Amino acid sequence: MEIFSYTAGRQLSQMFLAIFFFHISEYFLAVAIHGKKNVTLSSLLISKHYIAAMLFSILEYLAEYFFCPELKEYWWISNLGLALIVIGEIIRKMAIVTAGRSFTHLIKVQREEHHKLITHSIYAFVRHPSYLGFWVWSIGTQIMLLNPISTTAFAVVVWRFFSGRIPYEEAYLRRFFGNEYAEYAQRVPSGIPFVK
Repeated sequence: MEIFSYTAGRQLSQMFLAIFFFHISEYFLAVAIHGKKNVTLSSLLISKHYIAAMLFSILEYLAEYFFCPELKEYWWISNLGLALIVIGEIIRKMAIVTAGRSFTHLIKVQREEHHKLITHSIYAFVRHPSYLGFWVWSIGTQIMLLNPISTTAFAVVVWRFFSGRIPYEEAYLRRFFGNEYAEYAQRVPSGIPFVK
């Protein structure tokens, strides 16, 4: 007896591949930029909340698959989610590579010698492209799985996280870079909807 159809096998495989690629590529970029001794699991932001959210999304998928399998057959929506995953990855990785040593997973509260204000490339369009990329990626994972509850939850929870983190981070960036950052923030949007 077949446990999973082709659809479920494809969607779950893509989800696990997306998570694996996201975190492995983040790790290798962080090591390449900052050195292995400066990279830990905590610096990659893998938290209990993140793991719980991903497990909930898998449980939602399985419950809907077994009780309402027809919900998982809207290929064009699933493929839209896959496209969002790829777009989110590209935006986030462009942000990391462009910022180089100025990019860290944890907010810096002390300005370091190599810390520069990055305003070119993708940073010319949004101030926090790595946040935008993660937000798009996380929502894309749930759209790809055709998870209506988790899509809504991920969109709201990740938005709330960044809507609190951006003002906190920017207080330090204004302290580090003064008027240069204030002018930059005036002309370039944050990248997260409804966050100034």
